[in-house]
Amino acid sequence: MTRERIRLLVLYGGESAEHDVSCVTAAHVVRAIDPAKYAVTAIGIAENGRWSISADVTASLEAGSAELPSRLDASTGTPFQPSAALAQATGSTERVVALPLLHGPLGEDGTVQGLMELADVAYVGTGVLGSALGMDKAMAKRVLASAGIPQARAIAFDEFERSAALELRIVDELRLPCFVKPANMGSSVGVSKARSPEELTSAIDLALSYDSWVVVEEAVIGREIEVGVLGNEEPVASVAGEIVPGDEFYSYEDKYVTDGAQLLVPAPLSDTEMADVRELAVQVFRTLRCHGLARVDFFYEEGGRGFLCNEVNTMPGFTPISMYPKLWAASGVPYPDLIDRLVGLALERHAHRRRNTKH
Repeated sequence: MTRERIRLLVLYGGESAEHDVSCVTAAHVVRAIDPAKYAVTAIGIAENGRWSISADVTASLEAGSAELPSRLDASTGTPFQPSAALAQATGSTERVVALPLLHGPLGEDGTVQGLMELADVAYVGTGVLGSALGMDKAMAKRVLASAGIPQARAIAFDEFERSAALELRIVDELRLPCFVKPANMGSSVGVSKARSPEELTSAIDLALSYDSWVVVEEAVIGREIEVGVLGNEEPVASVAGEIVPGDEFYSYEDKYVTDGAQLLVPAPLSDTEMADVRELAVQVFRTLRCHGLARVDFFYEEGGRGFLCNEVNTMPGFTPISMYPKLWAASGVPYPDLIDRLVGLALERHAHRRRNTKH
C-alpha cells in the first residue's frame, strides 16, 4: 500500500513575517490528510532559513492525527539541504508532490516554486511567474490594469522614489484616509490606515520596514468580498463570501488574534452579483497565470464602480475556518476532498510542464 500512496512533502514555516500563520496552517492540513492516500514528509523552514525534516510530525501521524499539536514547530528536526533532498525525492519510485504551505516572501513569491521546477518535483499551486505577480501588489496592479480589471486607485513607489513631494501627491490624488501596504507581504502585515499627512509618513515608514516597495490605495467605502478559484487550464470559482471586519479594517489582529471578523458564506448577494464576481475572479486568476488555487479579494462599491479587485492570494490561509476552505465547503468540496483536488491538479500541471520542456 505504501507504494500506491503519494509522497506528500509538506513545507511550512518560512523566513517571512507570516511564519506563525504557516505553522498553524500546516498543522490543520496534515491532520486532515488521509494516511491511506498519502505518506507525509513534514519539512520545516525556520525563521533563519534552516530546513529540517520533522520526525515529531511523522511520529504523531503514526500515533494518530489527534496527537498532532495545533501548531507545527519549524525550528526542530533533522537539518538537510533542500536541493539534495528534492533530488532524492525525484529519483524515488513514489509519486511525489510538494505542498508549500508558505506565506509571504521566500515561499509564496516564486522562489520555492522555482526550486521545485529545477528539481522537477510536482507542487501544489501557482508557478513562478504567477506566484511572483500575486505576491507583488504593485506589479499585479499593473498587469490587471492592462487587462481592464477594475481596481481601486493606487500609487506604487520604491524607497528611492519616496519624497515629501510624493506624499503631497498621494494626499492630492488619493485623498485621506488611505491605506499603505508593503508591496510584497500578506496577512495584512505592515498595513496601516493613514488619516493625516503625519500618519501617512509613519505608515510609509512601517511599510518600508517590510519591503522596499510600497503601495498606497484610496480608501474604498464598500463591502469586502472574496472568491476561491480552483483549477489549472479550466479554473472554476466558488461561491463568494463576505468579510465583516471586527477591526477598522481586516487587520492581522482581526484575522489571527482577536477573531473578531464575521465570515458570511455565501455572501448576501443577488444571483446576478454572485455570477458577476465569480466570473471576474476567474478572469483575474487567468490574467495573473495562476494555477491550482487562489483567493481573489474584492471591494464591492454598491451604487458606484461595482466590484474592484483588491488583491490575489496564491496560497491563502488553509485552516478549516479560513475563508478559502469555507468557500469550497459551501460549494460542495469538503476540506479533505479539497486537498485531494489540489494534489491532483499539481500532478496534472507537472505532467503538462514535462510535455512542454522535455524533448
